[in-house]
Amino acid sequence: MNNALTTPPAPPTPALLDIGIGGMTCASCAARVEKALKKVSGVQTATVNLATESARIAYTPADQTEARLRRAVRDAGYEPRVASAAVDVSDTSPWAGFMPVGIGLALSLPLMLPMLGELFGKHWMLPPLWQFLLATPVQFVLGTRFYKAAWGAVKVFSGNMDVLVALGTTAGWALSMWLWWTAGDAGMPHLYFEGSAVVITLVLLGKWLEARAKRQTTSAIRALHALRPDVAHLIGVEGEIDVPVAEVLVGDRIVVKPGERFPVDGSLLEGPTQVDESMLTGEPLPVAKETGGKLTGGSINGEGRVVMQVTAVGSQTVLATIIALVEDAQAAKAPIQRLVDQISAVFVPVVLMIALATLLIWWLTGHTFELAVINAVAVLVISCPCALGLATPAAIMAGTGVAAKNGILIKDAQALELAHKVDVVAFDKTGTLTAGKPRLTKLLVLPGAKNTESMDALEALHMAASLQSGSEHPLAQAVVNDARQKSVVMVSPAQVSAMPGRGTEGKVGARTFLIGSLRWMEELKVDIASLAADAITLQAQGATVSAMAERTPDGLRLRAIMAFGDEPKPAAVQALAELRARGIKTVMISGDNRGAVAAMAHRLGLRPESGEVMSEVLPGDKAAQVVALKQGGHTVAMVGDGVNDAPALAAADVGIAMGNGADVAMHAAGITLMRGDPLLVAAALDISERTVAKIRQNLFWAFAYNVVGIPLAALGFLNPVLAGAAMAMSSVCVMGNALLLKRWKLKT
Repeated sequence: MNNALTTPPAPPTPALLDIGIGGMTCASCAARVEKALKKVSGVQTATVNLATESARIAYTPADQTEARLRRAVRDAGYEPRVASAAVDVSDTSPWAGFMPVGIGLALSLPLMLPMLGELFGKHWMLPPLWQFLLATPVQFVLGTRFYKAAWGAVKVFSGNMDVLVALGTTAGWALSMWLWWTAGDAGMPHLYFEGSAVVITLVLLGKWLEARAKRQTTSAIRALHALRPDVAHLIGVEGEIDVPVAEVLVGDRIVVKPGERFPVDGSLLEGPTQVDESMLTGEPLPVAKETGGKLTGGSINGEGRVVMQVTAVGSQTVLATIIALVEDAQAAKAPIQRLVDQISAVFVPVVLMIALATLLIWWLTGHTFELAVINAVAVLVISCPCALGLATPAAIMAGTGVAAKNGILIKDAQALELAHKVDVVAFDKTGTLTAGKPRLTKLLVLPGAKNTESMDALEALHMAASLQSGSEHPLAQAVVNDARQKSVVMVSPAQVSAMPGRGTEGKVGARTFLIGSLRWMEELKVDIASLAADAITLQAQGATVSAMAERTPDGLRLRAIMAFGDEPKPAAVQALAELRARGIKTVMISGDNRGAVAAMAHRLGLRPESGEVMSEVLPGDKAAQVVALKQGGHTVAMVGDGVNDAPALAAADVGIAMGNGADVAMHAAGITLMRGDPLLVAAALDISERTVAKIRQNLFWAFAYNVVGIPLAALGFLNPVLAGAAMAMSSVCVMGNALLLKRWKLKT
């Protein structure tokens, strides 16, 4: 009998599904759909976004789960749609969807004339029949959408904006009918048809203005989608032919003419050219591309006909990744939204109770039933929670959109909300604050030409370059590049193994070499005394020093040391100064030796004596340093670009990855800078601060409208028409305030 324990199977990776949702009008709607989706078996998380009219669901894959999710949306009283419907607006005319509003205005304006006439002492009251004929189509034709949506909510014992509008306007219309029918010959009564008709028209106007503003908040996504050409010029067996971009395969050769967009990602086969990458990176100046250079789909070819070889298509392209990141951020729910969700869950029932209390109190205190109904209607109308549901997502959509336009990709709403609190920014050195393209400045071999263990400089370069020919590490690339410039022939190494943060070991021919940091050599007990003085001198001059040792029958023997030099990025000093001006402490973390890091720190304006420099930090310890800063009470952002920065990026409150770095760093970070420009770090923190400010302003106005408006309506200071106007304007104000973020620009 086999008693061996078997490893339980790993849980399946959750699937993601985006569903467009039609018919949502307020925060209560979004909360109800979210609740319905979470009840579906297998659903792990569900987030509903009112501004994008969509839901994002993570669920355990199973048969028919997607169908059940769509059915849950429909059973909750809403229409499941294709997720892209919220973005791909077919009619972008500024007057799209205005016809119902225009009809409502045309029918309601005559009903408003008596109110205007009273200002001038005129009595222009229309006959009751005329008022009925004008108001009824508005109430029951244009207002059909409110009744349908309200019935859908009532069926599931819930409430939303439509319930409030339908109840309020129907009460006003029914009261007018009752007063008209019971007046008899007593004279012409004061009717309230104009209140019901004008409220519905104003709500429709507010929703139209809101929809128009939503189209502007999604303009960044639509602009990114528009970068995708429909056709590519494929070089096939029979020459150049035009094919749909969806049919292009990796490895194909594509012709791109002057002024055309590159259809997919690839490398330049025939060039050179200048490429406009501004829509992707925010960089206004064209970028020169030579043969072998990377080309990004969506960027614009500048001069001459070029040929590219395809390296990525479909969802694997940089443009598709950018679109996905922006969509993820706009679909995400910020932590501050939880407060709104809690309030929305009880808002409509509380408003209904307040309206009922208003009706009873006014009536039972000796006032007419007519006046009691009008005040209750005003409470119902002014309290619609549209603005409450739009306050956070509208600002997030506008903020992430304008950030993407300037080369700052904000992957999730939590990073956006936290970034403005950052008071410490930790930078990786190589590739982040420096150019990341070090040069081999000196190679010193073991002294003593007659020593049988020594080798000359060219032989040492041959061995070092051969061992590191397959490595992507910047220092390894510097050795390989120097060997190529000196026409040193390299051979393929064997049995290569890398020690993260320390170095590499492998065989070149029959000999085994190790190349790595001086600290690693000390750990391995390699005698470096013969070149120690030279190493100290080079480090004092700011060089990064590595050593090469050979594994011999007598143990490890030092063969050479290599010095590398790197340059600060042009904007690095200014970037650090801008962060300090914002009151933010800056720290540089590096695995290089203390001398090299200190020399670079002085060039960047950092102060090692003030704790702004951490040197000789192993990759695995970078995350620990970030955690230590967090434990000191700081909100920490980590900026990096390499594979070894990923743990630190994930450990930070906000991870910021350089877009020209490793993919794993971008996935671990909440924010990605599409240009390797450290100035964008301060810009990312700035757009976060402005977006969070807009969220807070929007929530203040959304709450203020209700906190002030509901008591005024209950006390009889607002009639239904004024209440309807105030409610409609609350949504418009929130959307308009969010759209002000689109005016944000990078400091130049």
